[in-house]
Amino acid sequence: MKVVVLAGGTSTERDVSLSTGKTIYKALKNKGHQVVLLDVYLGYEGETHNIFDLDKDWTANIGAIKENNPDILQIKALRKDNSNSFFGPNVLDICSIADIAFLALHGENGEDGKIQAAFDLMGIKYTGTDYSSSALAMDKAIAKEIFAYYNIPTPIGIHVKKGDTYIWNLFPCVVKVCCGGSSVGVSIVHSGNEMTEALANAFSYGNEVVIEQYIKGREFSVGVIEGQALPVIEIAPLDGFYNYKNKYQAGSAIETCPAQINEPITKQMQNIAEEVFKALRLKTYARMDFILNENNEIYCLEANTLPGMTPTSLLPQEALAIGMDFEALCEKIIDISLKKYISA
Repeated sequence: MKVVVLAGGTSTERDVSLSTGKTIYKALKNKGHQVVLLDVYLGYEGETHNIFDLDKDWTANIGAIKENNPDILQIKALRKDNSNSFFGPNVLDICSIADIAFLALHGENGEDGKIQAAFDLMGIKYTGTDYSSSALAMDKAIAKEIFAYYNIPTPIGIHVKKGDTYIWNLFPCVVKVCCGGSSVGVSIVHSGNEMTEALANAFSYGNEVVIEQYIKGREFSVGVIEGQALPVIEIAPLDGFYNYKNKYQAGSAIETCPAQINEPITKQMQNIAEEVFKALRLKTYARMDFILNENNEIYCLEANTLPGMTPTSLLPQEALAIGMDFEALCEKIIDISLKKYISA
């Protein structure tokens, strides 16, 4: 099968995306597929008619994830053409001749439904959920409203746009950018004096933020594939909360799968993950993040429609717990993604 793995882009999660893409690329190559790894923004400027036959290591220039998110202005300066298109040179042409595009993108312009909508219009097949469910899950304010409608437990919070006046007196609390990921732009705020700096940080990544109650407890995640929950994984950061550094720097967190929690709580968390999958109209696969407080109350924080597939990522660990190795997981994602087009 001819597969384009799309990674990179211009979001704050660019480095994570490239690491995800590199890992997926190698897995699919090992399974015998003809695979090309492209940076969706920088593109490819060579000949494209025989691109899937090239003897080329497409991962050669991809390094490890750095501790801090990348400088996107520096990335944009690397673009050689004068186009304002998000898609780099020849990206759409190459995707058009592939059997499927494996989306290894995270965050803005990758996980928010825009690329999915463009591909739908162009007849390009891609992995993961569709444009509308991507948009619903990416916007934390909308997702929280949907959670409330379906009685899915989630921290109480408010949606604030830049320049809004608001009232918030519940501390500690969490301030996060509305449409971000990988905990970029997230702060835990303990007093009103800290709120100004936290809001400035969040607003530097977007014009809308969510302020929500801070839930002290243990952190968990549950992957869902085709509507069925995987084993629960617990994440215990060695320092602070599960921020960008702790997510992607090896040894920064202890991850336990299956999580050491009792069977009723395990089942409840898995059931909620499946309910979130349905409520947001998700397809193919996703991963839901949770907090379990000291009273064993479960809170769903968000859904990730293109969860990380890096060497330290959670979803592959959950799949492995049921005997599905990384290569099999990648092929499974392709197989179930293609079902969208059979039924269409």
